[in-house]
Amino acid sequence: MELKTVKLSKPADTNVIVGQAHFIKTIEDVYEALVQAVPGIKFGLAFNEASGPCLVRHTGTDPALEQAAIEAASAIGAGHIFVVILRNAFPINVLNQVKSVSEVCTIFCATANPLSVIVAEEGEGRGVLGVIDGSSPKGEEGDEEQAERRAMLRRFGYKQ
Repeated sequence: MELKTVKLSKPADTNVIVGQAHFIKTIEDVYEALVQAVPGIKFGLAFNEASGPCLVRHTGTDPALEQAAIEAASAIGAGHIFVVILRNAFPINVLNQVKSVSEVCTIFCATANPLSVIVAEEGEGRGVLGVIDGSSPKGEEGDEEQAERRAMLRRFGYKQ
C-alpha cells in the first residue's frame, strides 16, 4: 500500500465538502438535498463510481463549479467519494441535509481552507484516510480575537 496526499484546487471564494457514499443514486439525492436547502444555490457535484464502468458521475447548477468538482473527485481517485464545491453558500447551510442523505456514509470535511486529502492506494483501488484542512494553530485567541469572531458571526447573520 502506498500513501499519497492529493492537494485539491478549487476556485477562489468557494467552499468544498468531501464525503463518502455508497450507491450510484447518491448524485441525484445529494443534488436534491442541496437545491432544497438553499434556493438558487450555486454548486458543482461529482461522485466517483466504484464498480461497473467506474465513471465520475456529475451534476450541478454552475458549469464551472461542476467542472471543478469533477477535477477534484478525479484527483482523489477513490471509489464512492463525492465532492461538492459551493459558491454563495456555506457548508453550514447544507451540511445537515447532505449528511441526512441515506447513501452518505461519512463527511471528511467542509471547508474554504486549502485542502489536502490523504489517500491510500493499493492495486487498482484508492481510499480516503482523512484530510489536512488549512493550517495548524498559531496561538490562543485573546479578548480582541474573541470580539472579532463574535462580530464576524453577526456580519454573516448567524448571530444577532
